[in-house]
Amino acid sequence: MKLLMAVILILGLMVMVAGRLPKNEDRMCVYRKLSQRDALFCKGNLKVIYPEIGDVGCMYVPECNGFRQKIGSWGKPSIKYSQAHENKKYILMMVDPDAPSRNNPKNRYWRHWLIVNIGGDGLKTGNISGHELTGYQPPSPPPQTGFHRYQFILFEQPEKGKPITLSSEEKAKRGSWSISDFIKHFHLGSPVAANQFLTQNYHDF
Repeated sequence: MKLLMAVILILGLMVMVAGRLPKNEDRMCVYRKLSQRDALFCKGNLKVIYPEIGDVGCMYVPECNGFRQKIGSWGKPSIKYSQAHENKKYILMMVDPDAPSRNNPKNRYWRHWLIVNIGGDGLKTGNISGHELTGYQPPSPPPQTGFHRYQFILFEQPEKGKPITLSSEEKAKRGSWSISDFIKHFHLGSPVAANQFLTQNYHDF
């Protein structure tokens, strides 16, 4: 009996390492990692956690279980950064650099979420709270536009300086947002962590 249990445990671990979880008796759900090029964006152990899937950082959203459709209707993910300092504040942005497509990103960066004054204690546990400058908008890649990158970028918020806000022009639209100008204007420096996942319209696979 002990030998049988050991074999079952080993087989289960092999399935998990391979990144495959069963959907039902006749189909497997494959969790595919990003290419080496896209994986370079991921740094700092920032976790982006959605229901059912779990941490989607540095991977393709699987097509099984309706995940590519569901992620477009789920609410905001849980964001966890275990290295956060409890006495510091942070800024999180979620953007799509591939709007409307990676081959023709004329509306980059599309701002899906922007939240400031995030407490470090919440980041450590994954229960963030702060002031939303742009409310969360789920991933919504248009049909026939291929895979889109959805990027999460975390900055340590400066303790001094001007209040961090969006201009009236920025508030008027989400697309064609200049991240570089925003970072430079508020002296944010380099991000402390970043992550991304890729997905496409659920009708396209």
